Amino acid sequence: MVEALIFVLMALAAIAGALTVVLARNPVHSALGLLATLFSVAVLYVVQLAHFVAAVQVIVYAGAVMTLFLFVIMLIGVDIEETREESLPWQRPVVIGLAAVIVLFAGGMTLFGNFDWVPGASNAIIPETTSGTIQAIAEPLFTDWVLAFEATALLLTIAAAGAIALAHYRRKDL
Repeated sequence: MVEALIFVLMALAAIAGALTVVLARNPVHSALGLLATLFSVAVLYVVQLAHFVAAVQVIVYAGAVMTLFLFVIMLIGVDIEETREESLPWQRPVVIGLAAVIVLFAGGMTLFGNFDWVPGASNAIIPETTSGTIQAIAEPLFTDWVLAFEATALLLTIAAAGAIALAHYRRKDL
């Protein structure tokens, strides 16, 4: 029941963030919509017990890639002056009420919920609950797929060196 509710809430948040990415006129608002989508997907990964993938989602995509996007937006320069007047006067009370409901719901589920937060915490190892752990990912990655892993690392290193070389390349006037 709780997993279904979390799924529905995060799916709606991901769809709302995706619509914000596409429909927002301001690029910064689009980037914030993408950030909301990335965090919602990370929560869905946690619900599916893929904690490593969720951590990578937050660290790499929501952290590094979003920082890169915001730097590009700042580099391009969004010179749109925004008005400071409230066009939606009901927006703040609705957001405050929604935040209060979410905090009360999370607190109530934490205090009064009768469920296990970590299903894999028992003594018996259930293969279905360990598919997203670091050990389950690292073992095939560094045994069966080590050549592909190293080739990808080499390719990314060459691409980074090429990008740096192209960035410092000065064209001579003919």
